[in-house]
Amino acid sequence: MVAIKRVPRNRVRHWGELPDGTSAPLEIVLLDKVSTGFPGVVQLLEWLELPNSIVMFLCEEVARELFRQVLEAVRHCTSCRVLHRNIKPENILVDLATGQAKLIDFGCGTYLQDTAYTHFAGTLSYSPLEWTHLGWYHREAATVWSLGILLHQMVCGQHPFRKGQKISWDHQLSLPQRLSPGGSSSLATGEYQCWETAAGS
Repeated sequence: MVAIKRVPRNRVRHWGELPDGTSAPLEIVLLDKVSTGFPGVVQLLEWLELPNSIVMFLCEEVARELFRQVLEAVRHCTSCRVLHRNIKPENILVDLATGQAKLIDFGCGTYLQDTAYTHFAGTLSYSPLEWTHLGWYHREAATVWSLGILLHQMVCGQHPFRKGQKISWDHQLSLPQRLSPGGSSSLATGEYQCWETAAGS
């Protein structure tokens, strides 16, 4: 069983420091201290800091399954000639009773087109490099790029290109040591394929 809890950032009253020096909400610091495997206490598997909220969630196995479901949802949208354009953790709804993930919020969506898009709708930190550098993007590349970022966030708990409140596209990506060898390999391979596909589209 996995629980996902989202807390609006403006409701976090107290902050503390994790053993590695990272600043985090006090609730996460306390959960980290008691997450030793004791069966009577909920275990903190991961946490994610977003611009407007804090999310606590996910082990590697759950991340893989949820990501697979997101891919299926994206394939379905494509088959219906719909481009979502705003794939990110906030737009993935998870039913904790069944483990089923649903892609939500089509407010930034549009119809598929074969030519490049010259108008961006969505979240800038998930936008493809073509948009930030050239002012246009193609549907496949934009979707695959955002999926790569989503996969990294699901497994690593952070945006791969975020530094504080800023997005930097040119820094070296790294994987946390806590990942299993299989998880690190799968994530690295999956991200490489996502971003290689995006770059080549």
